[in-house]
Amino acid sequence: MTVSMIIAVTIGLLLLLLASRFPIALALGLSGACGLILLKGTGYTGSVLGSVSFSQTYSFGLTIIPMFILMGLFAVRANVAEYVYTIAARAVRRAPGGLGVATVMACAGFAAVSGSSIGTAATMSKLSIAQMRRHGYPASLASALVAVAGTLGVMIPPSTFLVLYAIMTSTSVAQMLAGGVVPGLLSAAAYITYIMTLGARRIGRSTDPEDLQGAVGDARAEVAAGSGPTPSDDVDSPRPWRSLPWQGLVYIAILFSIVLGGMYSGIFTSTESAAIGALAAVVILVFENRRRGLRGIATEVRHALQDTAATTSMVFFIIIGSAILSAFFIAARVPQSITQAVTAVDLPPTLTMALLLACLIPLGMALESLSILVITVPILYPIAMEYGFDGVWLGILIVKLIEIGMVTPPVGINAFVVAGSAGLRTDTVFRGLLPLFLVELVVVVILFAFPQLSLFLPSLVNPAAG
Repeated sequence: MTVSMIIAVTIGLLLLLLASRFPIALALGLSGACGLILLKGTGYTGSVLGSVSFSQTYSFGLTIIPMFILMGLFAVRANVAEYVYTIAARAVRRAPGGLGVATVMACAGFAAVSGSSIGTAATMSKLSIAQMRRHGYPASLASALVAVAGTLGVMIPPSTFLVLYAIMTSTSVAQMLAGGVVPGLLSAAAYITYIMTLGARRIGRSTDPEDLQGAVGDARAEVAAGSGPTPSDDVDSPRPWRSLPWQGLVYIAILFSIVLGGMYSGIFTSTESAAIGALAAVVILVFENRRRGLRGIATEVRHALQDTAATTSMVFFIIIGSAILSAFFIAARVPQSITQAVTAVDLPPTLTMALLLACLIPLGMALESLSILVITVPILYPIAMEYGFDGVWLGILIVKLIEIGMVTPPVGINAFVVAGSAGLRTDTVFRGLLPLFLVELVVVVILFAFPQLSLFLPSLVNPAAG
């Protein structure tokens, strides 16, 4: 069997396992191991499996991942998202599409401490979709807005995706995290612009049966609840400015300053800033739950630690699986072959990179987001370096395109999370995502055409910071 046939069989097996909903880590590891057996034999494969699992995870730099996850989960249980959403809804309630704007602002703020797209989408779904629907937002618009704004969790630091990219390419973690700030804010600004202009025209004009049924259900719920407060009270009867939960913004400022400010100033390395951020987050959690006593605080901390252990185990399992597949790619000289084939084509480097990055969009329709990252980075990064492109710029674009994949049918995970959290049909969420998909493409074009948007802040960060 030729090397080309072995590569085709390995990739085919990988796609088959992923399409059959096989666990990502096992799909990556099994396909890579099978490819190595076919290419080098069982002896070599056994040696690789034994060494890769240790070498790829025995790294002090990887401790940044569980620390960022832990910080985000502590922030969730300290009600930071609820506080930020309440303030944002009060601040922009008179603007066109005010609740939608508040949702995007709250997602951006919460993303700055959670680092999780799924966590942001799930949390904000419970807080904002019901309120938006009460105020005339079509279910498709409200749910799609939360789904797409939730993707800010993989761009605005602390982002696990940016950290993984930095580790895979030996890029400075501090520079990668700094590079995600402006693109994340640009994305949020684009969503806000859409909801204040085109999106605002759809508010109160829906004839969708699902929206009419939802309005009837909300009315019945309010009647059954009597005169008690409803989740929309802060919007219909806004609280005085002094009584708003300003501590939520203070918490975000503290955590964001520790993570980004510490690395930017050189006081902390990226790993140290993550650990200190997690410590600050647990202090915030204890302070917020102080009235529940030691038992209540211990319960919240235990649940956060359990969720962190589960998520970290999944991420590290995927790292091992991707390392096995990468070992096969290296043994089969796949990156070198693709680099030679691409550079042999007589096209301008910029056009070549644009075409290669555009391939991530259809991949997002078929593969889970983390799979795209670990599969494509070992292939795209050497090509970009051959052409002289910046590694941070490439990472921002890859993560941005992965964002799009998180809301693209049929695999868009954020759409499923939002639909499940809000009790909506998945096709309702996907239907509302089409115009926002176009907004995302505009943002990608801007980031591609103007690299300094992604590179200005990283240029001010010392690479030795992490």
